[in-house]
Amino acid sequence: MDTFVQTLSAPTLLGIAAAAVAALLFLIMALRLHAFVALILISLITAFATGLPNGEIVKILTDGFGSTLGSVALLVGLGAMLGRLVETSGGAKVLADTLVTRFGEPRAPLALGVASLLFGFPIFFDAGLIVMLPVVFAVARRLNQPVLRFGLPAAGAFSVMHVFVPPHPGAVAAADLLKADMGTLIGVGLLVALPTWFLAAYLFGLWAGKRYPNPVPELLSGGAMSVEPPSNPPGAGTVIATLLLPLILIFGNTGLNALATAGSLDAANPAVVLIRLFGNTPVALLISVLVAAVVLGARRGRDAVTIEKLLDSSLGPIASVVLITGAGGMFGAVLRASGIGNAVSGSLADLGVPVIAAAFLIAALLRIAQGSATVALLTAAGLIQPAVAAAGYAGTDVAAIVIAAAAGSVVVSHVNDSGFWLVGRLLNLDIPTTFKTWTVMETLIGVIGFALAVLIFTVL
Repeated sequence: MDTFVQTLSAPTLLGIAAAAVAALLFLIMALRLHAFVALILISLITAFATGLPNGEIVKILTDGFGSTLGSVALLVGLGAMLGRLVETSGGAKVLADTLVTRFGEPRAPLALGVASLLFGFPIFFDAGLIVMLPVVFAVARRLNQPVLRFGLPAAGAFSVMHVFVPPHPGAVAAADLLKADMGTLIGVGLLVALPTWFLAAYLFGLWAGKRYPNPVPELLSGGAMSVEPPSNPPGAGTVIATLLLPLILIFGNTGLNALATAGSLDAANPAVVLIRLFGNTPVALLISVLVAAVVLGARRGRDAVTIEKLLDSSLGPIASVVLITGAGGMFGAVLRASGIGNAVSGSLADLGVPVIAAAFLIAALLRIAQGSATVALLTAAGLIQPAVAAAGYAGTDVAAIVIAAAAGSVVVSHVNDSGFWLVGRLLNLDIPTTFKTWTVMETLIGVIGFALAVLIFTVL
């Protein structure tokens, strides 16, 4: 692939990408072809149509699939195990009852959203959502209300924190490219993230829950295996501590990474390396599953055979989630390898618009074209870097530009984004409903975040 040169024009590549998305939706929604099969088929056809070398196509497909599964399969699998233990121990119900009692039924979505905002500061979007799912599902069952009323405020909270606030890697890398001060970026990121969440995730989630009354999925029920809850369920504090454990471990990784990027500590220090190892998401979740097996399993009177069967039963329901998400990553990889992202960025290099608007537009169009928010954000930051340096921007101005690019990188999550499939399948949404809820919410987050970034850029 190092010698591959794309000869098709940017309009042709964008036309192929649009046709591929349309064909994918037709196969899944009109012909009812399974999403996993449809994604593989369209990825293969798109690779041929864009002129990728025939001898490299299978490698591109499998690399895209494998790189997505490398994180998603471990994360979803271990997260499902943790969720199964929390649910079958009675812990999810205890925590749901505690939340509803403390905050009241009308404020339960707000309480879950605020908790997710706090959890979302150190933890990545997908990991945070997996950890919170058993509580989200338990609260929705407790109140007998649609899952979206609680799921979207929680998912939106993790999304805004992941997109706008360091120490998440996209924001940190973009800040490094544009020479933004990390402390200033955290402050500006929070100023943008919190009102954006309230408007785009919390209020929209309440509306979507009424408009689309989807029931609570049986994702963590273990399929055919059902068990009676123990007579000694854990207290709410024990459940919270169990759920906080992976978050604390992951924060050790992301926090130290941010400090190392800023040059505040030596990344090669053995203690730093060890802490970051334990805070790597798969390792942190593995440790948490082992702890939960003792605290929520053995101490609740479960024997080793029962715990093993509980963990095994958690994997069946999430097999489709993992495979479809991996295939979504395959489709995005084909679009990136074909040069569609480069075609978009090249044609937008000289937009002739204000830098902050260019940052948003470039990131948004790259996001729509090739799916990866990280690629969109970093490419946009790299393209506008000379203009930012030449203009002499500093302080809150640079931070606002980083936030504008981040806002563009999150809009219009659709079928070329593995996150679209992950969220849709975890919440058991069909594709039209995923578009009407998840895609709309992500677009609102991007548009509102950009508007707030412009306001900060103008006023502060």
